[in-house]
Amino acid sequence: MIIIRFPNPETKGRALGYLAGRFDFKSWATGEILVSETVLPHLAAEGIEFTSEGPATYDRILSSLRDPSAAGIQ
Repeated sequence: MIIIRFPNPETKGRALGYLAGRFDFKSWATGEILVSETVLPHLAAEGIEFTSEGPATYDRILSSLRDPSAAGIQ
């Protein structure tokens, strides 16, 4: 899994529109998007500019799977 970022909101919107329904991804308010490495050639083929922030850390991937509304253990 790779974290990518887009140069501007318009490009990010275009990318999200392309990704939706085709690939799994996770987007954060910080502008970062978590995608599989296999997605990158598809974005490039569509002419969507992006910057790779590098591989996602285990903690970052795990935090995207956690349910923040889950109750704590008592």
